[in-house]
Amino acid sequence: MKHLKFFIFLCILTFTVSCGQQKRYIQYKVQQGETMSKIAEKLAMKTPDLKRLNPDVEGEPRANTFLVVPEKKLNNFKNQVKESAEVVSDSIANTTNLNEDERLLEEIKEKFVVYEVKKGDTFYSLNKTFEVSRGELLQLNPELKEGLKVGMLLKIKEIPLEIVSEEIFYNDYINTNKSLKVALLLPFRTHKYRNDSLTLKEIFDRNSTLLNITTDFYLGAEIAIDSLRRKGVDIEFTVYDTGNRRSNQITNIISRNNLNSNDVVIGPLYSEEVSTVASNVNIPVIYPVYSDDQSDFSASNIVKTSPEKKVFREELERYIIENINKVEVVADSNEILLNNTINENAVLDRGNIIIVSDDNYKSKQTSRAIQSNLSLGTSATVNVLSPQNGYIAKERFLELLKPNAKNWVIIATDNNVAVSDAINSLISLPEETTVKVFTFDKGRVYDRIDNRKLAKIGFTYVSDEFVDENSLSTRIFNQQYQKKNKALPSFYATKGFDITYDILIRLASGYDLKSTLNEGMSERVESKFDYRNSTYLAENQGLFIVQYNKDLSLTRLK
Repeated sequence: MKHLKFFIFLCILTFTVSCGQQKRYIQYKVQQGETMSKIAEKLAMKTPDLKRLNPDVEGEPRANTFLVVPEKKLNNFKNQVKESAEVVSDSIANTTNLNEDERLLEEIKEKFVVYEVKKGDTFYSLNKTFEVSRGELLQLNPELKEGLKVGMLLKIKEIPLEIVSEEIFYNDYINTNKSLKVALLLPFRTHKYRNDSLTLKEIFDRNSTLLNITTDFYLGAEIAIDSLRRKGVDIEFTVYDTGNRRSNQITNIISRNNLNSNDVVIGPLYSEEVSTVASNVNIPVIYPVYSDDQSDFSASNIVKTSPEKKVFREELERYIIENINKVEVVADSNEILLNNTINENAVLDRGNIIIVSDDNYKSKQTSRAIQSNLSLGTSATVNVLSPQNGYIAKERFLELLKPNAKNWVIIATDNNVAVSDAINSLISLPEETTVKVFTFDKGRVYDRIDNRKLAKIGFTYVSDEFVDENSLSTRIFNQQYQKKNKALPSFYATKGFDITYDILIRLASGYDLKSTLNEGMSERVESKFDYRNSTYLAENQGLFIVQYNKDLSLTRLK
């Protein structure tokens, strides 16, 4: 791989990939007995088209699995069903005469998997059958404190909602008469490697991190360029080596080249250089990485592709406010789903939130802000837990955690000791006490923690990337990248593709870049781009909410 990178690094090669246009798709849950042809007929599609969208499905799909389908097709089908239902509603109104208990039970079955306890059932057998712990069952069914009884109706787990995106997506469009000129500014620092006596190992050992980032980003950008060329976009692509940081190379590039003749400049990587370039051109300048200094940008033509850190926190707060208040019916023993009866006077679980801080002033300030926002936005109890004598004892968590309730813990620190204390305390709680752990800043401290521990507490975090290895765009990109480079793409290679492709496909429409950024969000291979709430500068606020599953896989919650 080093030989290949070195060759590309010196020669600036061109690579080709085909990547489908951004379209809107959602998941369709397969019903019992449905085949690919029946589903295609239902959605007014051709069966081969449906199979092309779901290449992993061999033969006929299994019930309760999900297929990728065009959102418009599914919405059209749902509207037809709704219209049919409205026509016949009057004729069935008088035949529906459920009593109150039956009605409440039907409502619960819409939200939960419900199971009737049979002779011989134990908590162990229920765990094996449904993969739910005793604590999770107790949280949903407090009457289980008295033990399992034949005939009891238990809520096992929530039924996942069908994923339907309510976001407004940008519709990729190419004006075939539009040609683009693109400048890419990256610190290759080729002047350092002109000494023939240097070996490949020496080149990549000297500041190898920057060299790998630069080279990988370039490889991804090149794939995006060639992908668009294959779609008919005429692109003139020029790469500039910005050299050492705080050198005169940026000034030289600006003085010797008419950068304004381009439609867009991607780069440089350093924040002070981006400001210099932006102040000397009147075209969009794309800042392709994150820096703490990017909040100081003042030029209106800069596009920040990485969200600010405060946006991560705000995204987590929104998610918690939207979900902690979701009604979950809990009650004392014999109040609900006991012996086939339902009491509608059940108590509502208001939720319990604990924010873990450290002794650092910034962490304390952030924790207080989160506490204030969540206290205003939810009905949950919100407490802040800070270290005493340098650590947080497990007993202090137990004092705040509530049995048979929704306990959500937010880690608002990247301090190694505080994070480690919290994780180790929360993975070994009493059975009747369950917990889910969140953070908005998944830094390197979590790389040192066993993923099995994170999975046990349903660790959930905010991220600016989400890798879905089974998605069509990911499979195509990985396949083409590996074919050309004999290796799978790195984070920066994928980022180079996503940023370059997203900006250029918008420019290829023939419209002003900022107007297209305001039209809607987009999702590429691993990144989400959403600039719609920007004011003066275009700032990406596209983020994911990601959760660890018990099998160590990751699920995108939002």
